Amino acid sequence: MSPATLANVDATELEELISRKWDEDIVPRLVEYIRIPCKSPHFDTDWAANGHVDAAVALAEKWSRDQPIPGLKIEVVRLEGRTPVLFFELAGDAPGTILMYGHLDKQPEMTGWRDGYGPWIPVLHDGKLYGRGGADDGYAIFASLLALSALKEQDIAHARIVGLIETCEESGSYDLPHYLDALKSRIGDVDLVIGLDSGCGNYEQLWVTTSLRGMAAGTLTVEVLNEGVHSGDASGIVPSSFRIARSLLDRIEESETGHILPGEFYCEIPAERSEQAMLAGKTLGDAMLTRFPFAGKTGPMTDNHGQAVLNRTWRPFLSVVGADGLPAIKDAGNVLRPKTSLKLSLRIPPLIDGIRATQDLKRLLEADPPHGARVTFEADQSATGWHAPPTAPWLKEVIGDASMQFFGKPAMMMGEGGTIPFMAMLGDWFPDAQFLITGVLGPKSNAHGPNEFLHIAYAKKLTACVAQVIAGHASRA
Repeated sequence: MSPATLANVDATELEELISRKWDEDIVPRLVEYIRIPCKSPHFDTDWAANGHVDAAVALAEKWSRDQPIPGLKIEVVRLEGRTPVLFFELAGDAPGTILMYGHLDKQPEMTGWRDGYGPWIPVLHDGKLYGRGGADDGYAIFASLLALSALKEQDIAHARIVGLIETCEESGSYDLPHYLDALKSRIGDVDLVIGLDSGCGNYEQLWVTTSLRGMAAGTLTVEVLNEGVHSGDASGIVPSSFRIARSLLDRIEESETGHILPGEFYCEIPAERSEQAMLAGKTLGDAMLTRFPFAGKTGPMTDNHGQAVLNRTWRPFLSVVGADGLPAIKDAGNVLRPKTSLKLSLRIPPLIDGIRATQDLKRLLEADPPHGARVTFEADQSATGWHAPPTAPWLKEVIGDASMQFFGKPAMMMGEGGTIPFMAMLGDWFPDAQFLITGVLGPKSNAHGPNEFLHIAYAKKLTACVAQVIAGHASRA
């Protein structure tokens, strides 16, 4: 960080204030937030009538208005028929505009929560706050404004700040382009984006996300009958819808290895990202492979740490995330079922266009169906990934200094395997902007799954790092 910024910011005081505010104010609010089942509209089509999204926005709005930040403007913006956005704005005393981003909508419940835990049951244990959405990423609005409040406490200069906290991210952010268009004159020309919806490789240093995979998702349905029939009577004559679905998936992935077969879903991996992946793999070691709750003797698909990083950040892989047409085992009679439906999620590399990939997936699955079966693929989500522009020297220096200041270890750069559609949108809207994309989703935090948690100590230090970056941005010249 520049000498001027180091001289102005009292890092010890900054960290102490942030830690205290997290304990006294933010954690209690996140406890309230976790109790709200504000599922994303893709998973709660009656979100407007149910009111949970509005309840989460109201909670965040009230807390935001209570913050000791002179001049902070808070507004809930609503477009007809669309999920709301919490918009904030703060005038600056340094050149430039920083856009801060997060979201309040959540993934659905998921099964497998341990006894006494649940998606809407906040549990504090061993420095972690369990429950859906705290880490992904309800904390973002609280951490963002606390970083600003901490700088105000020391009269540290900062650029103009605008913030967008959406409620449609887990559904692909399909409402967000409309808000970007409606608010474009108020947002202005952004030169730094700070997004807190990503992850970290460990809880020991600052991790900066350099890329995000995209996604092509939808439902594959195979129909062979108009109604189920006795399997003893029909098997051998009527083809199994499950077998046909399985054979169609063989067009996409090699079942023994998980390798994706069509070349349409690959791109060349930039040399810089490969080098960063190898360094990240070396830094994380076996933790890269042991972070997941493997069952029994299940092992990872590769034991090469660097290749594991590239697998989850720059290579395509397919997951079957849901199914219909399969009765529960206790209800399953000896019936040859009429159809099988599988919800597919294909993660695609950052440089592959999401819409085109979804079209390719549909074409490959529906062509020449075996036995003439009725095969359809209905797309429901497509998102293009994101690849960060080259990091400006000032930002690289500030990020490195912040990590050393608050963690005592250097910052690391690594791609992430998830998708934040907003990043690709912003890359198009603000092609000259710099990006600090980071987050608290680290080992075993299990976003979207059971026992999701927020690592509180890490979130505190991350908040302090964000404050330092904002201060560094003001003195970057």
